[in-house]
Amino acid sequence: MKKGMYVKLAWNGMQKNKRLYLPYIFACVGMVMMYYILAALADLESLNLLRGTGTLRMVLGMGCNIIGIFAAIFLFYTHAFLIRSRKKEFALYNILGMNKKNISRIVFWETLIELGIALVAGIGLGIAFSKLAELGLINMMRQEISYDLFVSFHGIKKTIQVFCIIFAVILLNTLRQMHFSNVVTLLNSDKTGEKPPKANWFLGLAGLVMLGIAYAISVGIEDPLSALSWFFTAVLMVVIATYLLFVSGSVLICRILQKNKKYYYKASHFVSVSSMAYRMKRNGAGLASICILGTMVLVMISASSCLFIGTEDSLRMRYPRDINLEVDFRSLADMNDENMDVLRTEMAQLLKDNSQMGEKLLDYRYVTVTGHRTGNEIETDVNKIENSGENFFEGLCGMYFVPLDDYNRLLGTDKKLAEGEVLLYAHRMEYDYDTINIHNGGTFHVAENLDSFWKDNGMGMDILPAMYVVVDDLEKELAQLNELVAYDGSHMISLQWNYSFNMQGKLEDHVHMCEQISAKMQEHLDNGHFGITEHFVASLEANRDEFYANDGGIFFLGIILSIVFLVATVLIIYYKQTAEGFEDEARFAIMQKVGMTKKDIKKSVNSQMLTVFFLPLVAAAMHLAFAFPVIEKLLLLFGLMNHALFVWTTVVSILIFAVLYVIVYRITSRVYYEIVSK
Repeated sequence: MKKGMYVKLAWNGMQKNKRLYLPYIFACVGMVMMYYILAALADLESLNLLRGTGTLRMVLGMGCNIIGIFAAIFLFYTHAFLIRSRKKEFALYNILGMNKKNISRIVFWETLIELGIALVAGIGLGIAFSKLAELGLINMMRQEISYDLFVSFHGIKKTIQVFCIIFAVILLNTLRQMHFSNVVTLLNSDKTGEKPPKANWFLGLAGLVMLGIAYAISVGIEDPLSALSWFFTAVLMVVIATYLLFVSGSVLICRILQKNKKYYYKASHFVSVSSMAYRMKRNGAGLASICILGTMVLVMISASSCLFIGTEDSLRMRYPRDINLEVDFRSLADMNDENMDVLRTEMAQLLKDNSQMGEKLLDYRYVTVTGHRTGNEIETDVNKIENSGENFFEGLCGMYFVPLDDYNRLLGTDKKLAEGEVLLYAHRMEYDYDTINIHNGGTFHVAENLDSFWKDNGMGMDILPAMYVVVDDLEKELAQLNELVAYDGSHMISLQWNYSFNMQGKLEDHVHMCEQISAKMQEHLDNGHFGITEHFVASLEANRDEFYANDGGIFFLGIILSIVFLVATVLIIYYKQTAEGFEDEARFAIMQKVGMTKKDIKKSVNSQMLTVFFLPLVAAAMHLAFAFPVIEKLLLLFGLMNHALFVWTTVVSILIFAVLYVIVYRITSRVYYEIVSK
């Protein structure tokens, strides 16, 4: 052949099949663009000058990896469809004298052209839109914006490397298919799978049981730690169950519709149902893929938007007041009233020196220990817990002991306790027993179960279920616990004093106050005063940027990934409708010869679309509804406890996705109609 003939044949083949190739190339360009944008933002030099970007680069880098992996899977899947639709054309080339080597060269040039367009257009658009993405990200972080254009050559190099590897794998797979196919197989490739499938009751039942177990796991999880350990297991079960149910269930639906003579033997239903019945296994897999991608979009955008909108709530959960001091002590005796009075006097003097009032003061002592609960028995010895043979995390709970004096002072109450009596508030757990038996810690009688505890104590950040126990005297009641040590000799209980308050002034004033408090505590630590072993002081204002950087970065990544998955969803729907349109074209042509009108065709198309097209949307919404409890508990790991906010972001996300889904339905149904009504 003449030089350049293969390139010309490849280009002509792509032009003649532009209805199939244009969406694929647009998807390739979009994947390259999104990958470069994240890679460029991760490489952004100005991030070094911003506050609170410690984990942002890691989040952006993780986003690059996710898009790279997804692009490899998705482009591999969609390119396989393209080649399947071109196999008959390749067979004709073979009949006209071309051998497999010649056809492989055409495929090679097609892949090279696709790669070239994807890289040039994708990186070009990525550079153009990366500044817009940067402005959006910096704005979410509430930082000062720079309008200088930044081109990441490292990002360009990384993008080229990743997508060259992806397209090389796609090419090798295509060449493999060409090598093991003969002319007859290629000519009849569009007829493959035309045997009417049977409804597999076993697979359908297995999918239903698996989905029920996954839903039960999600609904039954009570604490964030369990949610983290079970989340991916539940997700995997939902994915497998969705495919099983859509493949087997969709076949069953078609069989039921065919047995309903009043429904089936109508012009608007007969062709659509009979066509679906023959390809329902493949159709079911496509619908399941749409459902899974839709669920991913809904989960990411609802959770990430909730996290970003609720950043202030997370910030206040972690830092109850503008200035937050935590001091650790060596023993219970060091936390006596005399030492506390001295420290409180020093804090009051620092506030006076800085002309501050110390508004909404939080001042309390508490002792914490982690135990393993079985009924009303609490095992606090970590050596025994680890050697018990049980799941280490199952049944773990945090225990917070607060002196009665501090409790009454903070809540303005005047409660009394006899020796051995306690007040109890169970957080994220149920406790219906009259006593608490703490191994190596004594037995306490529950005098009263509290309906609430003070909400802004900062202890809500604990990811374990917790028991807030109010005792009359810390030193007397917890003497046994104070002697408990781990296998490495360290104390198993933590003794802390929290002193937090709000103050006026700018960020610099807050930072200066933290520095003064830290210097005073460090002086006591260096001189061995009051048994202080460690101290931590933090300013809410000083940490605000870090919270917005983290939550803004996650929200930004959620938007990017949602767009990528949404584009993939649309493309799968488009290819699904296009492929089915070409398959049904001959059937509708026959029906038109025997009297079927254009109006009848439109009714049949609408019948087919409405029969199965909205099943993935309904299933995705149902998946999200049952995933709601576990996602809400995972948000607790970020310090977000706003149930109403998550409900609203979830509802809005579903509504927006449903509107987009309907728009896609209208567009793709029109494409299908144009093909079958020719």
